[in-house]
Amino acid sequence: MPDTLNNTPERDLTGLKVVVVDDSKTILRTAEVLLTEQGCWVVTAGDGFESLSKIASFKPDVIFVDIMMPRLDGYQTCSLIKANRQYRDTPVILLSSKDSIFDMARGRLAGSDKYLTKPFTKDDLLAAIYTHVKLPEASKPAVTPAETPEPPFIDLIDE
Repeated sequence: MPDTLNNTPERDLTGLKVVVVDDSKTILRTAEVLLTEQGCWVVTAGDGFESLSKIASFKPDVIFVDIMMPRLDGYQTCSLIKANRQYRDTPVILLSSKDSIFDMARGRLAGSDKYLTKPFTKDDLLAAIYTHVKLPEASKPAVTPAETPEPPFIDLIDE
């Protein structure tokens, strides 16, 4: 079934490792259900401090981080993730109910790869993953040399 946002076919997300960090249990549960239905392995954390140890042990393929959290906010969490050599290439997608240009710019300065405004949809989450995570392409049947068709013979010499 094609993805309605970018007209690309849905790709298999089975086994993709995702961390979702948010102080809202509703947001955590919603994201977890949506992503688990797609075959992702999902780990959740209620704040930035909790997320750092989970990221270190889980080694996710993508991280979704809420901006407004107690103790360690999303900007600080993103900066710490991106400052770590092991995780600097891991996509970090910030989640926020704020949608001002200032907030988006601040997210980019912190190193985020994308900024999603709440409330987000399943399509928003999937589009962010398709755009920022290197997924294996659907396996195509391998063609062996014996099965390779010969190109048609074209006589280029005038007689």
